[in-house]
Amino acid sequence: MGKRIYEKAMRQKANNPDNGRPSATAKYIRISPFKVRAVLDLIRGKSYRQAVGILENLNKSSSEPVLKVLKSAGANAENNSGMNVETLYVAKCFANEGPTLKRYMPKAHGRAGGLLKRTSHITIVLDEKVNA
Repeated sequence: MGKRIYEKAMRQKANNPDNGRPSATAKYIRISPFKVRAVLDLIRGKSYRQAVGILENLNKSSSEPVLKVLKSAGANAENNSGMNVETLYVAKCFANEGPTLKRYMPKAHGRAGGLLKRTSHITIVLDEKVNA
């Protein structure tokens, strides 16, 4: 067992650059992270309103859960941090791979072929624009 685990966790939390930035995470979404990353690439760096508009008009299966996470991050920014939604933009967004469900499909001659049903964890971090 490691020593000073609590102190190490507090040090990591203090050094985290996302500390204080509103974010939202959806875990175990039953869509492949490869498909989710294609949608996240479209909204990375865009303003909050522009990203919502893109996702509402996008014809991809992964746009619905990404939109839900984005709106949740916007609500967190507005309610918990007191930020204005008009000044927010998508600072970071990524999709990590979750656990893979292993299934089998019957094949010819009594054989079985493997299927990998992938899941993903979607995270979106928002930040306020600094007017220079």
